[in-house]
Amino acid sequence: MSPKITGYKTHDIRFPTSLSGDGTDAMNTDCDYSSAYVKLYTDSDLTGYGMTFTIGRGNDIVCAAIRELAKRLIGKDVEDLFANMGKTWDYLSADSQLRWIGPEKGVIHIALGAVDNALWDMFARARGKPLWKLVVDFTPEEIVNATAFRYITDALTREEALAILQEKAASRAEREAKVRELGYPAYVTSAGWLGYSDEKVARLTREAVEQGFNHFKMKVGANRESDLRRGKIIRSIIDDPQYLPAGVKPRDPNGPDLAGKNAGPTGSVLMIDANQVWDVPVAIDYVKSLAEIKPWFIEEPTAPDDILGHAAVRKALKPYGIGVATGEHAHNRIVFKQLLQASAIDVVQIDSCRLAGVSEVLSVLLLAAKFGVPVCPHAGGVGLCEYVIHLSLIDYIAISGTMERNVLEFVDHLHEHFLYPCSINKNGRYNVPDNTQEGYSIEMHEKSINEYEYPNGTYWRSRGVAPSA
Repeated sequence: MSPKITGYKTHDIRFPTSLSGDGTDAMNTDCDYSSAYVKLYTDSDLTGYGMTFTIGRGNDIVCAAIRELAKRLIGKDVEDLFANMGKTWDYLSADSQLRWIGPEKGVIHIALGAVDNALWDMFARARGKPLWKLVVDFTPEEIVNATAFRYITDALTREEALAILQEKAASRAEREAKVRELGYPAYVTSAGWLGYSDEKVARLTREAVEQGFNHFKMKVGANRESDLRRGKIIRSIIDDPQYLPAGVKPRDPNGPDLAGKNAGPTGSVLMIDANQVWDVPVAIDYVKSLAEIKPWFIEEPTAPDDILGHAAVRKALKPYGIGVATGEHAHNRIVFKQLLQASAIDVVQIDSCRLAGVSEVLSVLLLAAKFGVPVCPHAGGVGLCEYVIHLSLIDYIAISGTMERNVLEFVDHLHEHFLYPCSINKNGRYNVPDNTQEGYSIEMHEKSINEYEYPNGTYWRSRGVAPSA
């Protein structure tokens, strides 16, 4: 007999990152990176771990929603759930009373992301594989069955998805070997937070260049003159060959991996991110005024669910050679469907737990492949880098078949709290997760939970936070 799910436990875990300015941008000025964390238990040793990301207050509300959704799994045979993860996703999202407080958006949806991810983590652990390897070893038919298709079949049918997967199936092993050897391309945001001094921005940019990165992102939107100044500081470093690591030559800015990205003379690329702070006309005017720092794209120029607004920004900025990216706060696959149908974005930025888990992520990866738009996931936060390397590997090996123009965000914060932290190689690329026990790489050290659980963890108690009952 296969194990049955017998229980769950949530943890409201908050890290005091607002004290150091980590994560600061024009919209989010005091981020305490937080994890609404869940453990799914079975009547065996098999456990699944999942989480969704918030920035502090409200994390407890998400934990409450996770508990309501996890209740639906009690008593279920895990192999029955694993047999068709798309059907399982439909079941988890189908409680009509819980659905009412979405539907498929907001707290209930990101809570579903934590529960679905925990179930996928359990599935991967049960098979003794990292999550990405579990999925890329599926047949095309099994991937289709694991995908959430409701409300997107006007843009992508199951048959079209199957054809995309079948086309890439024969060459999966070749791509897997290549990415294991090279790593997956990454970009760095750690130097670009608004709360950092110019000196810290310059130092962190130099360090990132030395570490092999050639894509860099900077937060904008609080002050135009400050943004230009900081952008010029970053450009002065990333465009200067003297800062390249020893033995590394400048890359061709017109090569197939960099053409159209406004790469500078060393082949380095700058991106900018406004975190939804502008109305559409302001976004257009503001980004035009930053054209001299030559960004590849503006990320989240306006409200994340304003599809036509993004399309207007993209159309207005096209003559300036500046693209548009979004997705970090796109509620669900339907928003991505419309962004792609409206030709509103140049880059798809999935988030591993804003979307409701792996099954919904698969639907967006397949949509992006059909529309020919590269996927460059949002990461950073706490746990997101650990999650998204798996998703980018699935995209490259099984779905899009390319990583030439893709870059996956890397932020060097809080990885030490995880049993299987992500890592970067000397060429500024993610290493491929390869531990047979790590599942979705999101299991957290018990010591970290005991220290940072809110409000009863030792860190918060030592700061005078009143304990809960």
